[in-house]
Amino acid sequence: MAQKPSIPKGTRDFSPIEVAKRNYIFNIIKKSFELYGFQPIETPSFEKSETLMGKYGEEGDRLIFKILNSGDYLKDIRVKIANSGSFNIHFFELLFLLKGILAVNPNFDDFLDTINTYLNGSSAIDNEVKNLLAKYFIENEDVIKSFYKNRPEFNPTNILATAEDINFDRKLFIGIYNKYINNFKHLNSKKATLLVSEKALRYDLTVPFARYVVQHQNELTLPFKRYQIQAVWRADRPQKGRYREFYQCDADVVGSKSLIQEVELVQLYDDVFTKLGLTEVEIKVNNRKILSGIAEIIGAKDKLIDFTVALDKLDKIGAEGVTKEMLSKGISEQAIEKVQPLFSFTGTNQEKVAQLKEMLQTSEEGLKGVEELQYIVDSIEAIGLQTAILDIDVTLARGLNYYTGAIYEVVTNKVKIGSIGGGGRYDDLTSIFGLKDLSGIGISFGLDRIYLVLEELELFKALELPKPKVLFLNYNTENIPNRLKALTELRKNGIAAEIYPDTATSNKKQQKQFKYLQKREIEYVILDDEIGEELHLKNTKTGEVVIGGIKKIIESIE
Repeated sequence: MAQKPSIPKGTRDFSPIEVAKRNYIFNIIKKSFELYGFQPIETPSFEKSETLMGKYGEEGDRLIFKILNSGDYLKDIRVKIANSGSFNIHFFELLFLLKGILAVNPNFDDFLDTINTYLNGSSAIDNEVKNLLAKYFIENEDVIKSFYKNRPEFNPTNILATAEDINFDRKLFIGIYNKYINNFKHLNSKKATLLVSEKALRYDLTVPFARYVVQHQNELTLPFKRYQIQAVWRADRPQKGRYREFYQCDADVVGSKSLIQEVELVQLYDDVFTKLGLTEVEIKVNNRKILSGIAEIIGAKDKLIDFTVALDKLDKIGAEGVTKEMLSKGISEQAIEKVQPLFSFTGTNQEKVAQLKEMLQTSEEGLKGVEELQYIVDSIEAIGLQTAILDIDVTLARGLNYYTGAIYEVVTNKVKIGSIGGGGRYDDLTSIFGLKDLSGIGISFGLDRIYLVLEELELFKALELPKPKVLFLNYNTENIPNRLKALTELRKNGIAAEIYPDTATSNKKQQKQFKYLQKREIEYVILDDEIGEELHLKNTKTGEVVIGGIKKIIESIE
């Protein structure tokens, strides 16, 4: 019995109605993007690994999907590693030997005992290992000869013997084990990964955009405002609202340090969610400089990333969990005690700004962040928002490494689902690709979570799936040429139409065509009861029938 097909965890199929709902969201976001002057771009679904790795912090790097090199990439891996300077060909000889030992004794708890027994002269597993070793060495004779060529301290004579007459050199194995076991225990996984995977699926749209800006810098007019709506992939644990494949809808501006951009992006969030009918979303805002200032005044400046990553988890793991994580990262109890007030920071935005000024009065960088935050708060209070709420959240850190100024996160209290948007200022992201002093700021809309929120709150407006306005029934093969001509004329006049493809040869099959008509809720039908060029158009809602040529039919429909 054939196995039932399935899709990988964290991915989804979309039905026609689901696609229509997603497009409804896409279209509203696109229109708002363009209303604010953004232009569309697209980038490849995968990038070079070096473009993505190291840009998202340690946690982010672990969630990047790596793509194995095409072809028989393992064929030359031994040579690549031998030439890399980080490994030695003997590592693979050893690995193969250990594979043989494990094949005989797969209990990993007894692994080292088995090796020691073997090294001490036991012959119980001798033949098993010899057979595996012989097969390996014969298949890789050229590689081994190349390795031993400039290493006279090893004698390959016995190693290259035939499988039937191998005289295994136990001393050689002991030498390999003792000299290279550290390579086995302490394998540099990052370097090893690069040898088998040079590409990776994009983790977000921001880093690929930075690469795009640097690569096409001579073609762009600054400030450059771009939007991008494409899929991204993360090797995360799937749960409600969190997928391994999902869409991001990003808007970024590069080439301007003006805080006007920070204000406009708050307005853009407000505009989109108001048009989607999702009112009273909370746009949380903070500033990375404020976080740096706090880390400075508590004496944990060297632990800034660990501090911010832990602080960002406050709403998920609580104050106790944050404290525990900070302690595990080497942040002292005294430092943590100083930041305790941040765990319950309350008041209006203006009151919060005043408290931050007081707290950070000895930190120049922290006060700069407070000044930028003050500008955003003052501007939004002067302009006003349609339905969204701006709120300063000093625990908001967003664990990405590249934000340098304002940080945003959007949540709704109407559905428990996590953030539905986020972003921030990145003053020097393009420098990682060789282009310095090009400031940028961007925000992202989480399409999939927004979809779930609109669905749960029943905020999707009545959506009609694409369907023909006219269906030609198909009972008589003699009428098909004439019907196809009429079908073409309707389409030329912008009227969506289709013909049922299979000719009905029985009443049952005729009923099947009518069921198709009813399920698709098609407004008009061309009957096919009689043979001839004259068309019979029936309105399925009123029952009215019009008889005539194609011109008359078109006039009746329009």
